[in-house]
Amino acid sequence: MRIWCFTCFGEKEEDCISSTKEMSEGILGNVIDGGGEAASASSAAAGGGGNDDMENDESEGFGLGLHSWGGIGAGVVAGGANEDGGGGLSDGGNGDLENEGFFEVVNWRHFDQLEKDSCKKGIKEVNLQLGLSDEPSSSSALFSAALDRENCDRDSHNKRPKVQSFSLDWGAHFDNEVSYLPLMCKDGSVDYKPDSGGTIDDEGNDSSTSKAEDLEARMDLTDDLLHMVFSFLDDINLCRASRVCRQWRAASSHEDFWRRLNFENRPISPAQFEDMCQRYPNATDVNIYGTPSIHLLVMRAVSLLRNLEKLTLGKGQIAENFFQALPDCPMLKSLAISDTALGNGIQEILIDHGHLHTLEIVKCRVLRVAIRCPQLQKLSLQRSSMPHAVLNCPLLRELNIASCHKLSDAAIRSAATSCPLLESLDMSNCSCVSDDTLREIALTCENLHILNASYCPNISLESVRLPMLTILKLHSCEGITSASMAAIAHSYMLEVLQLDNCSLLTSVSLDLPRLKNISLVHCRKFIDLNLRSSMLSLITVSNCPSLQRINITSNTLKKLVLQKQESLTSLALQCQSLQEVDLTECESLTNSICDVFSDGGGCPLLKSLILDNCESLTKVGFCSSSLVTLSLAGCRAITSLELKCPHLEQVSLDGCDHLEKASFCPVGLRSLNLGICPKLNVLNVEAPQMALLELKGCGVLSEASIKCPLLTSLDASFCSQLKDDCLSATTASCPLIESLVLMSCTSVGLDGLLSLHLLPNLTCLDLSYTFLDNLLPVFETCSHLKVLKLQACKYLADSSLKPLYNEVARALPALYELDLSYGTLSWSAIEELLACCTHLTHVNLSGCVNMHDLDWGFGGNKILEQPRPDGLSDENKQPHRLLQYLDCVGCPNIKKVAIPPTAQCHYLSSLNLSLSTNLKEIDVACCNLRILNLSNCISLETLKLDCPRLTSLSLLSCNIDEEALEAVMLCCSMLETLDVRCCPKIRMSVEQLHAAYPSLKRIY
Repeated sequence: MRIWCFTCFGEKEEDCISSTKEMSEGILGNVIDGGGEAASASSAAAGGGGNDDMENDESEGFGLGLHSWGGIGAGVVAGGANEDGGGGLSDGGNGDLENEGFFEVVNWRHFDQLEKDSCKKGIKEVNLQLGLSDEPSSSSALFSAALDRENCDRDSHNKRPKVQSFSLDWGAHFDNEVSYLPLMCKDGSVDYKPDSGGTIDDEGNDSSTSKAEDLEARMDLTDDLLHMVFSFLDDINLCRASRVCRQWRAASSHEDFWRRLNFENRPISPAQFEDMCQRYPNATDVNIYGTPSIHLLVMRAVSLLRNLEKLTLGKGQIAENFFQALPDCPMLKSLAISDTALGNGIQEILIDHGHLHTLEIVKCRVLRVAIRCPQLQKLSLQRSSMPHAVLNCPLLRELNIASCHKLSDAAIRSAATSCPLLESLDMSNCSCVSDDTLREIALTCENLHILNASYCPNISLESVRLPMLTILKLHSCEGITSASMAAIAHSYMLEVLQLDNCSLLTSVSLDLPRLKNISLVHCRKFIDLNLRSSMLSLITVSNCPSLQRINITSNTLKKLVLQKQESLTSLALQCQSLQEVDLTECESLTNSICDVFSDGGGCPLLKSLILDNCESLTKVGFCSSSLVTLSLAGCRAITSLELKCPHLEQVSLDGCDHLEKASFCPVGLRSLNLGICPKLNVLNVEAPQMALLELKGCGVLSEASIKCPLLTSLDASFCSQLKDDCLSATTASCPLIESLVLMSCTSVGLDGLLSLHLLPNLTCLDLSYTFLDNLLPVFETCSHLKVLKLQACKYLADSSLKPLYNEVARALPALYELDLSYGTLSWSAIEELLACCTHLTHVNLSGCVNMHDLDWGFGGNKILEQPRPDGLSDENKQPHRLLQYLDCVGCPNIKKVAIPPTAQCHYLSSLNLSLSTNLKEIDVACCNLRILNLSNCISLETLKLDCPRLTSLSLLSCNIDEEALEAVMLCCSMLETLDVRCCPKIRMSVEQLHAAYPSLKRIY
């Protein structure tokens, strides 16, 4: 595949495609000697072929590659991407730059393979020559333009013509330029067959009218456009782009892109660096940190780059003559030196520069440093080991001497006081600094705004006055005590105060109008906090085990977090904007905290309150018009709860297992779960928006007033003390209830059931484990009931369910689910129910000891012998049953189950007969049965199934043999899950079962 850029190449250069002549020049020069051959090959491939016009106009340079370049030239250099190309640089035969692909020679090992692969399929030619006029550019016009350009002087490539706008119909022009051309293979053959029209001769030439040149991707981008696109590339991608063509090389070499020369941690030699400096003498930013021969490089930078403004160096040794040569760079404004030995270690280093603004000497080793920079504004000597520092910087505003352990107190005092305009001072970890030094600094530096004196054990600030201070950091200052607060109080401009790990601090009392942020972490003896600030926005108090009292006044504080303050007993807040409070595990808080967060307590906008695991709270009451979320999880001592919070939407009472009395009047709750309060005996709920109320497990609840007009679901399971009058009042005030669960509500009687007529929308009723013997009120009033659960209602007589199968006036016509499990109904009543209630879809008869053989065969059971309204008794006239799920778990008297097709159980999909220990015979033919559970039917001997859609069969611990199993598999072709564990007569392993019945997906 050949790639052309028409701003550089013409038709005559087509003949040079197969030439082996090397293209020896990259963006920064030519590659010679050892690196020349590889670089030339790279250049040839990147340019789309041998390019004789790329002449050598420089004596030395770098070989720069196209390693995974993803910029604008990606489409042009397709096939030239090198995923494992190494680096190479040649200067007199020595190549050093091989780090991170900065200077690379392209490895074209994959190019041949890519070209071979591309010969196997056609490729679309895209002409990107978009005309600037109304007419699209033709191929001949493009070639003509290319020939004219070739005759121009090569310096014309550096000219930047004006950029004109594209014509409005450029999309149509682009479409007209798309055509399909044959792909030229390396051997000259053509792997292309035209769809129509053209023919290909023996030599592989297309004889069609197009007779186009070899596959070409034409592109014409003006220098202005290239300049704009290249401005988004970094140094590495600029170098890769330079390999595309002559125009891109010239565009990427523009000095606008090379103002900053970054050689950080790169193995560049002095000669190479000098060449770069000579090529780009107007560079303003140079970084040679971590390079070898750093002193030689920096000396050449100083001597060759007169416009240098920023210089970064480090990791090595810098001799004194470098600092003597600094005045030769009059434009230098920023100098950063780190991890470096300055001088020979026994002499003073003088840094004298008239225009330097920023100086950083970090982690450097020097005996003595003198800085004479009249324009210097920012100086950092952080972590440098120097015992003396002399400063003559009258305009200095920021000084950082953190961790300068060798600096004496006098040296720090002399350095700081020599800078009267100082605004920021960092002296953290300077263990020698004293209060005397701070006093002199305060007197001299009247504009000091920021002071970091952390880890300075000798300061107490008791006699220091810093009125203009805005930020004060005193982390781990052992001398800071409560007496120091008097001095800090004079800093009326203070905004940020850090007192973390001040081990002797016992109390803080501050009235600072501008204070915004205060931090008190790991202050072990801290007892009392008293803050007054109209602008306070953040308080961080943590791990202060002795803290007992907090008094905060602020108009801007929105969030207060005081977790794990075990000794906190008193909290006073006057925070008009406070919205969130977290007092988790403040175990000593008393009931008085409720007054703080109620209306009139000083937090009128409070929305979220967390009091989790506050185990000293016993009686909690909140009256708040703003509270939205309340959490009392783990407050085990609470016995009484009263909430008057009309906007309360969420409350958590997990773990409040001693709660006896609760009142929610009024609240905005939509749901409430009190099932985790087993000792609750009095409940009062008034919630206009509540839809779900769960009282499950409130076994001693005897008084309940529930006024929730939108309530739809009420679960009062196991509320054994709940009486009829309470149920009647609830149904009267909650007329929209749809689901009512009264399981184990043994105190509910006939009067309570009569009140159900007030619930016209009731669809689900659970009366399991009650002592009811008459369900007539339910049958007469709950006409929309769909689910009725009567599990273990042992007092129900056979006649109690007659209204369900009364042919004349059948009750509960919408009923589809009936649970009679563990009841005492006789077998005759069950037979009548199954025979007449054909509309039921879910029937549960588990544990019914009076249930006998379930034989729905013709003439074998009363179920199929019920008289028809039309007098017909033919088997084909049996009613269609809607039964889908039938559970007969643990019925000991069932010995036979027969469900033939004549039973009309076309919808039956699940049959559960597990734990029926006396069951011996199964004969089921149901076309839609999908799940059959016969687990632990230990007496089962005969199994006949004709269930073509059965997918799951459980025979756990069944006495079934392999022949019966084989017969089942023949009749149940869709079976996927089979459980034959503990079946003594089935000796086949799981692998054998898989081999015998490949349709099975799961075998147990």
